[in-house]
Amino acid sequence: MSSLVESPLQLLCAVEAHAAGIAGRQIRLLARQDVPALARSVEALGRLGAPAGLSVAVGPPRLTTGSARHVLVGDAFSGVFQAAAVRGPSPEHLVVVDDGLATLDLADRLIAGEPLVRLVAPTRPLRHALGSLASRRVRRWAGEGRVTLFTMLPLGSDRRAALERLGVHVVEHSFEWLASRDVPHDDERIDEPTVVVGSGLVADRLVHADQYAAWLRGLAADGPVRYIPHRRHDPLVTAVFEDLPGVQVDSPGAPVEVRLRGLRHGQRVVSLPSTSAVTLTRLLAHRDVPVVAQDVPPSWWTPRAAPALREHLGLAVGLARTAAATRGGADRSWAA
Repeated sequence: MSSLVESPLQLLCAVEAHAAGIAGRQIRLLARQDVPALARSVEALGRLGAPAGLSVAVGPPRLTTGSARHVLVGDAFSGVFQAAAVRGPSPEHLVVVDDGLATLDLADRLIAGEPLVRLVAPTRPLRHALGSLASRRVRRWAGEGRVTLFTMLPLGSDRRAALERLGVHVVEHSFEWLASRDVPHDDERIDEPTVVVGSGLVADRLVHADQYAAWLRGLAADGPVRYIPHRRHDPLVTAVFEDLPGVQVDSPGAPVEVRLRGLRHGQRVVSLPSTSAVTLTRLLAHRDVPVVAQDVPPSWWTPRAAPALREHLGLAVGLARTAAATRGGADRSWAA
């Protein structure tokens, strides 16, 4: 198995894919060494106890597509993956795991035959050409029955059917392996009735910091709040939150899916649009813990947030509500 994961979510989903038997019996995950949050996630995974047959190494990003029967990637927009896909031999089986909302963009670009280039990044001619070649190569592999998309996102019947017509095998999950792990110890337990999952929108200068702070202040007025900063957080804004009455601010660390898996009935999670709103809905449904994903009011956005980006980010709210409507359930055809 040749693999590359470049974010905490990709790491968690790769572990789930292995536990579900999607990625072969033996897998060695390569985690990028230059992503601090990913290193902390690897440590958290070690404390949980990785599934049998899985190991994780931390190092510089690299990938080959032909030296192993299975290839697993989390970011099909990655230049590392695309260069390997274009230059190297075809793998017998490509497994793509979630990379947040980019997974939806990937699915739509494959369906339409468009270049695999990021929605929010400026595309230079050479990068556009590489994305075009990678798109054609992955579509060809899909037509040969070599591609699996392992996702926790509610894709919708139309998108899923279009992927399957392309030849992609779609498997949904609800973080079954993670949900099976022991809940946190008493010294790690969260008792506040409201847990706010921080957003990276402020640090990315897409949302006004004062509006964001007022939102958290309003939540704290209703009762004690535990605030989990985003891995890309604005230190000044987080410092302000530490002085708010009724707000307990944690340090950035392990993924929220790991940290919040022990929440109980009577608690709730609140967030702005983010992939974690969907992942936590999937994970916490069986514990009867609601996850409230709130839209970003129009007045919060800064000029940096283009309309297309606002629309893309807003998809997370609808996806979280869809996951909640199905009680976090997913297609478990892999377990048959």
